[in-house]
Amino acid sequence: MRIPSAILTLVVGMALVLLGQWVANDVNLLPESASVNAPVYDELFRVLVAIGTMLLVGMTGVVIYSLVRFRRRDGDTQDGPAIEGNLSLELFWTAIPAVVVLFLGIYSYDIYDRMGGMADLNGHGMGHQAELASVRESGPEDENRIWGGIAPAQSSGDVIPVEVTALQFAFIFHYPEQNITSGELHVPTGQTVELRMKANDVIHAFWVPEFRIKQDIIPGQPTVLSFTARKAGDYPIVCAELCGPYHGGMRSHVVVDEPDAFSNWLEANTPATLS
Repeated sequence: MRIPSAILTLVVGMALVLLGQWVANDVNLLPESASVNAPVYDELFRVLVAIGTMLLVGMTGVVIYSLVRFRRRDGDTQDGPAIEGNLSLELFWTAIPAVVVLFLGIYSYDIYDRMGGMADLNGHGMGHQAELASVRESGPEDENRIWGGIAPAQSSGDVIPVEVTALQFAFIFHYPEQNITSGELHVPTGQTVELRMKANDVIHAFWVPEFRIKQDIIPGQPTVLSFTARKAGDYPIVCAELCGPYHGGMRSHVVVDEPDAFSNWLEANTPATLS
């Protein structure tokens, strides 16, 4: 009994959808989620993995089927049939990529909008839990305008500013309000941290996989990156941009404390002042 091609195509399509959903939701491809913005990124990542799995398995299956079904038989010396074109097939393989790209564009914008979207942010008062903005001097009228800023989001307290200096081959963290300088980053849970980053030599990249944040740090272009940690722990900070022969050793870590523990750390590390 010959199965109609329409039914076979439907069954294969459903199987691909189920496979894509299984890989996206049940195969753990991401590290621990430790920041407020991470679940939003993960949602988009799962959609991309599901679509990528369906396309990869589907196209690979078509290629393997074609190689087996239309292989040259023993003793067959004739040329293949002269097929000029197939309008239905051409429309099919053009429409699917167009629909996928259009869907991903709209969905990505929705994710971006849920994270806060664009905002006209002047100064350093950005409290968004995830993203970044570049700070450039544009003249006396607006000297520290934030370009490409993302709207602030709610947090449980004031923004904590931290100045980050990237150099070969280390990250240096300075807390200007307490005058603390450290080789590791300490932050509290539930409070927005604003990293004001600069590079002293070459391009570096600040990456915390568990926070789902990664940002290039370019010499001469100070950059602001904000996030809100939600789970206490110790997480690696990695330079994700090739910056020299010891690039692989340019690592630090971020210690996420409960608010009381973070306050104790600040108090213990604040330099004494002479009255």
